[in-house]
Amino acid sequence: MSKELMWLTLTVILTGLLWVPYMADRCAVRGLRGAMANPSRHDKPQSPWAQRLYFAHTNAVENLVIFAPLVLILDAQGYSTATTVAACAVYFWARVAHAILYAMGVPVLRTLAFAVGFLCQATLALAALGQV
Repeated sequence: MSKELMWLTLTVILTGLLWVPYMADRCAVRGLRGAMANPSRHDKPQSPWAQRLYFAHTNAVENLVIFAPLVLILDAQGYSTATTVAACAVYFWARVAHAILYAMGVPVLRTLAFAVGFLCQATLALAALGQV
């Protein structure tokens, strides 16, 4: 497995687990039965941090749709450099930071973490096009 694919795998695992804390909060706030019920306008609202983590998870899924194909394209091309490995590693840690900062409600740093992830995606896209 290439290093880029390893970072992709870790990113997929991270994205796949981001729902766990906010669902734990849902169970704590609404009880197990309430957490498993159909959503209703009358549901007791979740903790603010859990609401924010929900949005961070949604954002992570939306960005995985961009990151994963870029890594897979590079892998199919057999293209791997120190730059592509670094971009994948930094992307993973930017997503970790984004989720934590989003859940904590830190707006400016959250946006910077997102921007770093975007720059990593742009680097991978340029590499796939033979520009890096």
